[in-house]
Amino acid sequence: FVNMSPCISVMSLFVVIVRILAEEETAVCEMWGSPEFPLLFKSGDIMIGGAFFVLNFREFRFAQTMIFAIEEINNSSSLLPNISVGYKIFDSCGSTLPSTRAALGLINGQERTFGKSCSGQSTVHAIVGATKSSSTIVLSQIAGIFQIPISHFSTCACLSNRKEHPSFFRTIPSDYYQSRALAQLVKHFGWTWVGAVRSDNDYGNNGMATFIEAATQEGICVEYSEAISWTSLDEQVERVVRVIKTGTAKVVVAFLGYDEMDILLEEALRQNITGLQWVGSESWITSSNLALRKYSGILTGSIGFAIKKAKIAGLQEFLLQVHPSQDPQNHILREFWEETFGCSFQPSLQGVKQCSGSERLRDIKNPFTDVSELRISNNVYKAVYAVAHAMHSMLKCGEKSEEIAKHIQDVNFSLQSGEKVYFDERGDPPATYQLVNWQKNSAGDTVFVTVGSYDASLPDGKISALFEIKKKKRPISVCSESCFPGFRQAVIKGKPICCFSCIACAAGEIKCSPCPLEYWSNEDHNKCVPKVIEFLSYEETMGALLAGFSLFGASLTLVVSFVFFWFRHTPLVKASNSELSFLLLLSLTLCFLCALTFIGQPTDWSCMLRHVAFGITFALCISCILTKTITVVIAFTAKRPANTVPQCSVLLQRMGVLGGTFLQVLICVVWLTLAPPFPHKNTVYAAERIILECSLGSSIGFWVVLGYIGLLAVLCLILAFLARKLPDNFNEAKFITFSMLIFIAVWVTFIPAYVSSPGKFTVAVEIFAILASSFGLLFCIFAPKCYILLLKPERNTKNHMMGRNQVKT
Repeated sequence: FVNMSPCISVMSLFVVIVRILAEEETAVCEMWGSPEFPLLFKSGDIMIGGAFFVLNFREFRFAQTMIFAIEEINNSSSLLPNISVGYKIFDSCGSTLPSTRAALGLINGQERTFGKSCSGQSTVHAIVGATKSSSTIVLSQIAGIFQIPISHFSTCACLSNRKEHPSFFRTIPSDYYQSRALAQLVKHFGWTWVGAVRSDNDYGNNGMATFIEAATQEGICVEYSEAISWTSLDEQVERVVRVIKTGTAKVVVAFLGYDEMDILLEEALRQNITGLQWVGSESWITSSNLALRKYSGILTGSIGFAIKKAKIAGLQEFLLQVHPSQDPQNHILREFWEETFGCSFQPSLQGVKQCSGSERLRDIKNPFTDVSELRISNNVYKAVYAVAHAMHSMLKCGEKSEEIAKHIQDVNFSLQSGEKVYFDERGDPPATYQLVNWQKNSAGDTVFVTVGSYDASLPDGKISALFEIKKKKRPISVCSESCFPGFRQAVIKGKPICCFSCIACAAGEIKCSPCPLEYWSNEDHNKCVPKVIEFLSYEETMGALLAGFSLFGASLTLVVSFVFFWFRHTPLVKASNSELSFLLLLSLTLCFLCALTFIGQPTDWSCMLRHVAFGITFALCISCILTKTITVVIAFTAKRPANTVPQCSVLLQRMGVLGGTFLQVLICVVWLTLAPPFPHKNTVYAAERIILECSLGSSIGFWVVLGYIGLLAVLCLILAFLARKLPDNFNEAKFITFSMLIFIAVWVTFIPAYVSSPGKFTVAVEIFAILASSFGLLFCIFAPKCYILLLKPERNTKNHMMGRNQVKT
């Protein structure tokens, strides 16, 4: 049926066009050459033209659907009453040149006429057709000159251009929407690396260009984009299939017409291509011819968008009644019958059985009788009714037939099935699709299962929730596998953005984006977790040890105080200036205890307390030692040595201690008033953790406090050094000298250690300096006295103290 009689003579067509152009100036239209006659014809008051590839079972069904719709309209009492509708259906032969001749035949009529203007009334009021976009473009460009609207099912987005196709309408959505829907579909399944094959015509080239543009916006990369046509050489098709086979993409988007897809599959079958996921356009995705078992290994699981399936009441019975006897002179009906039943009406053909005419289409299953997938046929049905409603409105308004384009633009009606029919300003219908998946039924046959839908009228276009795609594992098609947590994508030079290498993320980042300031990435780099807060606490070993030494020092000082109190009436204690000694022991106890304020989580109060307590207690301690040193120096440098212990004014000693301490208190008050210490979260030193520390507020304040203590210690050291040659039995200045040397050495060493120590170790260094200097003072000043009091009581006598009280020379 497909390979029967030739469609046209190209030469005669050329003669017609040249002749028309040559006679343009005389405004006379004369037909030359063999005229093109309609294959199916019926006269009427209103004539609707059709252009189909009628030597194809599927498109012959389209032509019969057009006739069926026209018969329904003629039998209707509400639509075009008392007006008959006829039809003239031409063969487009599925290509551009025959479509041109069909267009001219529809416009100019059948007769050879003289003396009529070429711009006169056309023999048809509208044309339904053709199937292919390239053929439809020809129809639109030729028929559009005469303002004859074209209502058909070609999908090229180029046909929406009102400047080039001002009177064009269609009942199938533009590929502008389908291409974008396909890009969203590919993205939905996570396929970022696809191959692309298209028809080398207006349909495929425009549709694929829009798809690639939309895919790029969705972050999808196309590995290759190849084109074939139904006239391509075998070598070209073989090369394209080889590209598909050697490509790394596991998903192929096929924007192909049925003919091109059939050619491609034959070669793919020959090269044994399997394991690919095919994504198809509406042209072939519901083709029952391609759903044959021989292609099942290639196409099972295919997915794509299709025109909505519909049911047309009464159409199946109408198709089954088609018979050559309806028009015995019509050769197309006879050829259809012969091809369908494999017989011939000519008895002279050998090896071919003769057609009896009693064969029944009811017993045959082919694309003509199959009405299970009425998608494009429904578009033909809608196109005919759109023309009828437009003519009805036009006649009702009493306007000329030239105004039919305006009335088609305004139609808005519903079919018996409830489907609404209308057009937008570009002549396009609503863009809605069904998402179809190829699945196998229990018998092993391929069936088209609707698994979703797409509606371009929704915001940004939406693919509805997809149903489960049965027994088909979703393939993975990416150029590069996704990076593991903790790695980021790095584009490979010269490759598409979908091809990348994985580079480890920096610490503290998730998906290579920095965490907030107080957060850090977990081990998998997929979540930001709060940073560990670090400070010197009692629970950790270092904090516990330092706290233990602090309490031990304070306890030891209390023990010494108890010993001094017990022996307070002995000569040694009296000679040591007991009041200053007890005050010194109290200050040393406070020095040991102030170290505890440096341990634990810093707060506003603890930060101020630790530095103030440190400064004041040590100022009190050194002031006591300085006063004691001055007392000793004065006592042993008196002019009358017989007076061993001159009675210095107790008030003067107290004033010295209070004065030295008060000045430190004043410094601390100014410090706390102007810029007090405060808790600070240090995130600079260790990026992965927060070091909770006490900021000094004012570094000057801290160093003035420490400098003042140092000044007192230096004065004390100088005075003690000057009194180093006092009698051995009471040479306390010597021990004060040793204690000051240790004190100063500890704090001089403290400065670089404090500045360079990280985190909580800064606090530990400061505590260590406090404890070391406190132990140095305690042992150097009080250990020798405790030794005499407890172990050498015979030396704790007034005679012994007075026996050697002369200064050595």
